[in-house]
Formats: sequence, structure tokens, C-alpha cells
Amino acid sequence: MSSTLKIVLVGYGPVGARFVEELLPAVRAGAISLTVLAGEDIEAYNRVLVAEYAVGNTDLDAMLVGDRHAAEQAGARVLLGVAATAIDRDTRTVTLSTGEELEYDRLVLATGSRANVPTLEGVERHRRDLSSLEKYAAQLVARDDALPDGITALRDLADAERVLQAVRERRRIIVLGAGVLGLELALAAAHAGAQVCVVHHGPHPMPRNLDRGGGQVLRAALRRTGITVIAHSRAEAVAFRTDDEGRRRFDMLVTADGKQLRGDLLVLSCGVSPRNELATLAGLRTAVGIVVHPSLQSWSDPNVYAIGDCAQVVERTDELVGQRVLPGAPSGLIGPGWRQAAWLAESLAAEATARAASTPAPPVERDSIVMLKAEHIDVVAVGEISADPWDDDALHPKRRVSQWADPEHLRYVKMVTEDGVLTGFVSVGMPRTAAELTLLFERRGELPADRSLLLRFDGPDYDPAADADAFAPATTVCWCNGVTVGRIEESAACGNTTVECVGRDTRAGTGCGGCKGRIAEVLARAAEADGTPSLTP
Repeated sequence: MSSTLKIVLVGYGPVGARFVEELLPAVRAGAISLTVLAGEDIEAYNRVLVAEYAVGNTDLDAMLVGDRHAAEQAGARVLLGVAATAIDRDTRTVTLSTGEELEYDRLVLATGSRANVPTLEGVERHRRDLSSLEKYAAQLVARDDALPDGITALRDLADAERVLQAVRERRRIIVLGAGVLGLELALAAAHAGAQVCVVHHGPHPMPRNLDRGGGQVLRAALRRTGITVIAHSRAEAVAFRTDDEGRRRFDMLVTADGKQLRGDLLVLSCGVSPRNELATLAGLRTAVGIVVHPSLQSWSDPNVYAIGDCAQVVERTDELVGQRVLPGAPSGLIGPGWRQAAWLAESLAAEATARAASTPAPPVERDSIVMLKAEHIDVVAVGEISADPWDDDALHPKRRVSQWADPEHLRYVKMVTEDGVLTGFVSVGMPRTAAELTLLFERRGELPADRSLLLRFDGPDYDPAADADAFAPATTVCWCNGVTVGRIEESAACGNTTVECVGRDTRAGTGCGGCKGRIAEVLARAAEADGTPSLTP
């Protein structure tokens, strides 16, 4: 391609920041002109760690994943605090909140997702269908719903600051929803001294990820930390009070079964929805998210791409084109988003430099591993785990289910295999067993015929240093970034002797953070091999 390829990126979260980083060599070489639109007026940061920030367990510097200075030095234009308000696909221009119009050859949408606002009497929520967007675009595009004082979601730093104030003042916090993010916040806030109540309408916490046994053990673990857990309760309304300064503030959550729960702060943790408004108004095909081919290219426009939480990857077929509801949904996890960003950056850089198409095939994601990261509570789940040990399933004659429970000590494991190969598992309170099962799942490895052998990893006599496979160079430690034991050992040999230093060097542990304990183990083992003292994170 003789001329510079103009790329506009809408969204500068962790996925957008990875796309920028991977694209910089082509920008620096002059093959690509890159403009980045960041809705927030701050450097890109890891939203996965917002709950940690909200209770004072981490600071902003540790959350930053972008490097605007390096991007601008390479020749990119990064506009903080500037949002895209409209896309004109005919003229290939993007209108900005400043009134400026930008031309593009390729448009990449990394708009992420917003927190769902449930239907609650007393809380206003807005529809974002095409009709509503056409009428109220100025109020709805690139904006979140305004929430009353005392009610917040937990998606950005402003939300986290509100929670942090309540935690520091040891206020009563009600968390509505029992998904991963809500529970991580609840546990961290309770550990920091706040009074915490979790309200949800499912039978047990994390109902999308855990079976009944794992959910019940997790609920018991939450209660032992001092968290009040109210299940089977659908929130219906909120009530308000007038504070000492004359402001109307949240006072009470009312449930459909008549419970009246008083609190100082209500945190909405009811899932997320992709930010599709720009795509919808531009006439792009959307379903749950912005519908793209496995190549991340929009079904509707070959010059538009989507990555991360807003991208719904669906293989286009004649049958699916006419359907209103499409299969799948954005993963909502940072690892798949990063892999999409890296692949698309490589693909567009190859296009801009007229290189032969040497880019590998687009990433195909398996079921994503879900981890609950909290003090003294370890939960890992992946795959289809609804099968029961006593099922007589004629459709799956080679399926086997193994289950082990010790509720008194808050430990539980369930393993589902198909012809001996692990296809899903749940682990609560068994961190080393979960780590081994994670490796087996990713490798599509077979489980030992005697499944109970896997329980030894969390036994009192298990010595991880004696397990060569867990520390084999090719063993993956960080699944978000694909970092192996060998890469961490190389980093340690270069002087990176803490988890934080390794993260800066290799990105390990900078995604969901669930692998930081394993990174510390690799570093400790490497240090002991050198005869130096063990290292700590």
C-alpha cells in the first residue's frame, strides 16, 4: 500500500491499549496513522482491578496498562477525555465530542461494556434501542445512566472512589448481585472492615459458573467472613432519605419478598452490556455485541472492526444472516480481548506495509476460565459443569463426573470428563488442585483413572517443588497473556525478582491477577535453585 493507512481507535481501555502497543512499530515506521479516542481523561488502566482499588488494596500506578507517552513519541495521536459521538460510514468519518471530524480507512471499536442498571422503582434507566438512540443520541451515546446519590456501579475510577469512601468510613454496603466482580468487592470490603450484605435472586452465588455444591460451599465461605448473604430475593425498589446536607440519598433496598435492607451505599453488580450505541446508530449489525466475523471485521462494513467486550464473534452463514438472535456473546474477560487486540494489530500492520499475509489464523477461544480472587477464598470454574455424577445420559455415554466435598472446611471439587479428557471443573478452596486442573483443561489432557490422586495437591504433605510438571518451562502460568514458567524464569534471571517486576517485563499477572500466587511460587523456586533466599510478591 503506497499511502499511509489511517486507523481510528474508539476506546482506550486495557484492550484498546494493547492494540495501540502492538501497532506502534508500524506507526513509528510511518505505515499507519493512528488516532485514539479515550472517553476518560486518564491513561488506560486495568478495569479488572477496580474492585481492589475501591478498597484501597492497589493504587492507580499499579493499574495502568497504557503508555500514552510512548504512543505519542511513535507518532500516534491520543485524545484523552474525547469521545466519538457518531460514525458516517459513507464518508468514513467519526464525529468527536469536540465537534472535530476524523477521516479513517479502518475504524476499530474497542468501546467495552457498561454496568447493567436493573429495573428498580426509584432508579431511572434508559433504553438504548435504535429508536431511543435516534431521539436522544446526545444523552445516551458515550454516556452512562446517572444514578442517585448512594447508588453506584463499579466500572471506573469514579465508581471506585465512591466505594472507597464508604469502606474507609466503615459504612454499610449492600452489593446487589453475586457474580465474580460483586463478590470480589464484597470480600475485599468486608476484609477492610466494612459491613457488607450481598443480595441476589439465584439459588447460590456465581450461579452461571458454579454448580449447586460449589455454590453452597462458596456461600458458607462468604458467611464465615462476616458477609450477610441473602439468596432467592429479587430487588424491587429503593427508598431514599434526606441527609444532613439536605441531599436525597439511598437508604433502603426493598425486595419482592418484603425484605427492607438498610444501607449507606448500594453497589449494582448485575452484569454488563456491550457499548453498542455508536455501532447501532451507524447501521452496523449488532446483537448482544457488535457482530463481527472471526477476523473481527464487521458483518456490515469491511472497514470497521470490533475487539474486546463489545465484539460478538459469529461466523456468518446464510441461515444466521436473517435471524434476529445470534449465538454467543462477548467473553467479557480480559485475556480473550488482549489476544484479539494483538492479532488485529498484526493483521492491519501487515496490510499497511503490504507484507504477505503471514498473520496466523484469528484467535479461537475455548471456554474462558473464571476465577474469584479474594483473601482466603479460591474459586475456579470452567466449562459445562451441570452434569450430575448419577446421570444416565444416553447422549454422552463416555461422560464421567467425579465430585468431592468437605463443606466443614470449605473445600469442594467437581470434575467432568468426556472419554477421560477434562471438559469442565469447579474448585472451591482447593487452589493447587485448581491450578493442576487448569493445566489439564488447557492441554486437553486426560485425568488419571483414579481421580482422587488430584486431591493430593492440596494435601498437607504435598511439596510443589517436587512436582516437575508444574514447573516445566513450557507450563503456562498466566493464561491472560500466555506467559510460561520458562519466560518467568528468564525474567527473574535478568533481575526481575518480584511479581510486580515480572509483570512489567512479561505482562504476567497484569490481567485478571489470578496467577500472582503461581508467579511467586516460580520465583521462589528459581531463587532457591540459585541458593538465594526465597522471594515474596
